[in-house]
Amino acid sequence: MTVAAIDRCLTMLEALAGERDPIELTDLANRLGMPASAVHRTLTTLVSRGWVLQHSGTQRYALSLRMSTLAFRNLDVRAVPDVVQSVLDKLARETREYCRLAIVEGEDLVWVARAQGAVTGLRYDPEMGQEIVLHATANGKAWLSTLPESEALRIVCSRGFGARRPLGPNSATNVDEFRARLAETRERGYGVSVEEAEAGTGAVAVPFFNGVGPDAPVAGTMSVAGPLVRITPERYEELATALKKAAVEVAEIWSLRSRQRGYQPAVAAPRSPVPADV
Repeated sequence: MTVAAIDRCLTMLEALAGERDPIELTDLANRLGMPASAVHRTLTTLVSRGWVLQHSGTQRYALSLRMSTLAFRNLDVRAVPDVVQSVLDKLARETREYCRLAIVEGEDLVWVARAQGAVTGLRYDPEMGQEIVLHATANGKAWLSTLPESEALRIVCSRGFGARRPLGPNSATNVDEFRARLAETRERGYGVSVEEAEAGTGAVAVPFFNGVGPDAPVAGTMSVAGPLVRITPERYEELATALKKAAVEVAEIWSLRSRQRGYQPAVAAPRSPVPADV
């Protein structure tokens, strides 16, 4: 299989993963900007391997559960220990908001655990499979603030300032805006997002480390998020303090987990250099 064919196959799987209902072949081809014949060939292969289902007698296709099965199998092997989930649960109870934990995967952050603390009023309850847009999330800025500025800018600029999903009205749209927000994050000691990842929501986040020593590498981030009516500037310090306390607990657990499993954080090859005008 050629690199182009692999790329086409992965692009198609990602597109189907976002569809609630089966989609027509022609609609999928139009959405991806690919010839219908090429899409049909790829879908035929994916159907034969069990990754995609074709509804009988139609040209409608949907993702099978095989990818979900693999994902759950991988999470079962690598899942956060129950004691880490208990730390997240305690944080959710204390803050009465939605709390999540993400781990560093190469040059990305990936959600792996969550806990809902809101018991009354508005509830923020996003999908766990949602992409973490680094420049537009409290988690992304919390992690990037631990890197040298040149490295943080390289990672963000390699992706641009858009996303595969709609962002909030306050997301950074250029390098200067992002650089200023990154500097604020470093000075503040925690990441904040106000209608950046999505409209009507805010979040506070901190990094956690693979151990508690001064040279411990960053392992991931933890965040508290919710509706703007509750995630207000007056609460930032309170939430950050609770997060930092929880992050220390997780760091102690994470280092034990890493030693037991011989875990090494995955590091991706650099994507592309920072543009010359950065």
